[in-house]
Amino acid sequence: MSAQRVFIEPYQGCRKSLVRNLLYVTMHGNRGRRFSYLPFSAQGLHMARYKYIDTNPRFLPVDFAKPLLPGTFEHAVHHLLEHTIDLSSFDARFSNDATGAMAYPSAMLLQVVLCVHTHGIVSSRGIERACREHVTFIALCGDTAPHFTTIAHFISTLGEEIAHVFAAVLAVCDHEGLIGREMFAIDGVKLPSNASKQRSGTRAEFERQAMKLETAATAMLERHRAADALPTEPDLPAKDAKRLAQLKRDASQLREWLTMHPEERRGPKGTVRQSNRTDNDSAKMATGKGVIQGYTGVAAVDSSYQIIVEAQAHGTGAEQELLVPVVVAMQDLLADDSLITADAGYHSETNLAQLATMSVDALIADNDMRRRDERFTTQDRHRQHRIRCTTRPRARRKQRRIGRVILFTMLRRARARVPLGSRCTGAVATS
Repeated sequence: MSAQRVFIEPYQGCRKSLVRNLLYVTMHGNRGRRFSYLPFSAQGLHMARYKYIDTNPRFLPVDFAKPLLPGTFEHAVHHLLEHTIDLSSFDARFSNDATGAMAYPSAMLLQVVLCVHTHGIVSSRGIERACREHVTFIALCGDTAPHFTTIAHFISTLGEEIAHVFAAVLAVCDHEGLIGREMFAIDGVKLPSNASKQRSGTRAEFERQAMKLETAATAMLERHRAADALPTEPDLPAKDAKRLAQLKRDASQLREWLTMHPEERRGPKGTVRQSNRTDNDSAKMATGKGVIQGYTGVAAVDSSYQIIVEAQAHGTGAEQELLVPVVVAMQDLLADDSLITADAGYHSETNLAQLATMSVDALIADNDMRRRDERFTTQDRHRQHRIRCTTRPRARRKQRRIGRVILFTMLRRARARVPLGSRCTGAVATS
């Protein structure tokens, strides 16, 4: 469909006429046709014209090797997993050599998962959608678009195989000279797990919970039997029946878990730690955003090209316990002059003594480091202080029962009577 040109004659010094012409063309001239609006001038000059860019879907022949541009992460992952890294250990996952349907290649699934995660897509349904809609991932999977259940099963069953892949990638990086072995930085982060905090506790606490559930179930049964003994038997309410079945099921699950875990979970020093009936390897730990049930992930990074040389996950919130296991795991990469660095969370006399026994040089900050360093003497002036007024009447918690509107009005009135910022005589700076 060709575009119809509409020339708009400008009037000297009058903008309203130009706007009126544009409105006229919009209301009366644009009826199913594309217009290119070009102003007309006495000198015969026109504005630039541009080609119409059609972004509608279309069928195009695609060479799946072309979207993987050399130098990109996707191209590197594809080349390593297809030509360099041995993935024969994944063959043991299948037994369909004589019968059964053909499986998706593990190399293809691993390429898709690793590359999609770098784009922030972590759900199996999101990965399946990317394999159907994104050209790069269509090229990685060969336009097969595996179902999200296949992707979810592949990710959830990855065990020691992915550790071998990580070691192989690390060997390739070392062969390419990307690991300098001069300095390694160790740090960690607390990550939530798919486990319930309410299912955490010690064996003694679980025993008490089981007894309470069994006592409640017994009381409901006695009430039911007493009702059965009456001359006219009343119907057992459906709600009570459902509650009774729930109590029996919860008590049975607690007893089963206690039988499978006869010992308390203990830390390195022998202290009893809370177990979790959903994920007993995780731990309850405090973070800046509250208490979570999860893991502490620790990584060691080489300083030359920021290559991660070791990564672990532990079900504990104490970082002091994790320094030595990470250093032991990376012993093969340490040179005689290698240096380990870590923050104050990993500092302890026990860790320093073990590093000295292992002849490993390390720089680990202690908790009093900033107090001794003169560069931190003026750190208070850079903190953002909050102003708290001591003269303003505060609304009490019991006033919330009056209603949100009344409470909101009271707060607004109280704030209106108090000057702002430093002008308030009762303002106190708090960090």
